[in-house]
Amino acid sequence: MINRILENKIKQNLQRKKIIHIPGPRQAGKTTLLHAITNILSEPILWLNGDEADVRSMFGEPTSTKLRRIIGGHKTLIIDEAQRIQNIGIILKLIKDNIDDLDVIVSGSSAFELASEINEPLTGRKIDLFLYPISFEEMKNHTSFIEEKRLLENRLIYGNYPEVITSVGNEKNILRSLTDAYLYKDIFTLEYLKRPALVEKLLQALALQLGNEVSYNKLSKIVGADNQTVELYINYLEQAYVVFKLSSFSRNHRNEIKKGKKIYFYDNGIRNGIIKNFTALSLREDKGALWENYLIAERAKRNHYNDEWLNSYFWRTTSQSEIDYIEEKDGKLSAFEFKWNTKKTPKLPKAFMQAYPKSSFNVINPDNYTDFILTDN
Repeated sequence: MINRILENKIKQNLQRKKIIHIPGPRQAGKTTLLHAITNILSEPILWLNGDEADVRSMFGEPTSTKLRRIIGGHKTLIIDEAQRIQNIGIILKLIKDNIDDLDVIVSGSSAFELASEINEPLTGRKIDLFLYPISFEEMKNHTSFIEEKRLLENRLIYGNYPEVITSVGNEKNILRSLTDAYLYKDIFTLEYLKRPALVEKLLQALALQLGNEVSYNKLSKIVGADNQTVELYINYLEQAYVVFKLSSFSRNHRNEIKKGKKIYFYDNGIRNGIIKNFTALSLREDKGALWENYLIAERAKRNHYNDEWLNSYFWRTTSQSEIDYIEEKDGKLSAFEFKWNTKKTPKLPKAFMQAYPKSSFNVINPDNYTDFILTDN
């Protein structure tokens, strides 16, 4: 089994009187992680799965008395896929307010219900620990630094979902099953989503525009929907942890794009599965976009697992000067340009250098990318 970085963080936060909330994409390994946690706990554990109908009905019309009866003498309560349980936020609040000496861990693959329902009732009562698909660092620890570097091109094509990584030779079939609707299961259950076919069209359009600034107006023409619908459905995809946004950086200097956005996928394999393209990297025209998506996703994992508090952006001007990725931490700007070709050595755009002279600049390529995505040791 591949050890996840979050395992230690969960252990550290047990018995702190707060609910541990583990959101993340479907099939990213939340259930496996929870099983790993149960193996180290000696006290009685109650494990419930929100995907099961009888579990959902069990929590109908909850009262503190009813919840005590359900939990009984257990010392740890684990609810997997908690977003499927109606009024889960109120239920968890009742549990924490009325049952002492109980550790509670909940996981969720959708922010639709879970985030909206638990954030307000559980203010100050929960800890959020997001679980990404497997990271380079986790695989380095599982095999070796050299072995994971050797698999770089494979990761750019097939991604880092646990089942994909552990099913060598069957990657395409696994990704096909994931992208044939399983990842969007929570979206398709929404009563107010009237055009599920639009979700698939929109995903294909976003996948084909990977690495480019997104225009809702252009997307609306491609998929045949108005701008507001496109924006709404992209928000759905964000809340289902399929894609995430990167906003443009601006301090109101002349010609800077102020409201631009790029959209990336949490996993390269999912992106390639959506467009059904698993061609070898050497034959692809989109290798630069795949490299960019991989690095930004891996950097997000690194920053999250190491509790890095910073803001992430891209930068572009109306005259087409651009920087792939910028981090702002404690008032300091760090700019990064991503190049798959190690012979290309771009320079920091003059407009950016003049506007932000104290910023740093680095080019990330296959020769030095591990410094960008691994923690400092």
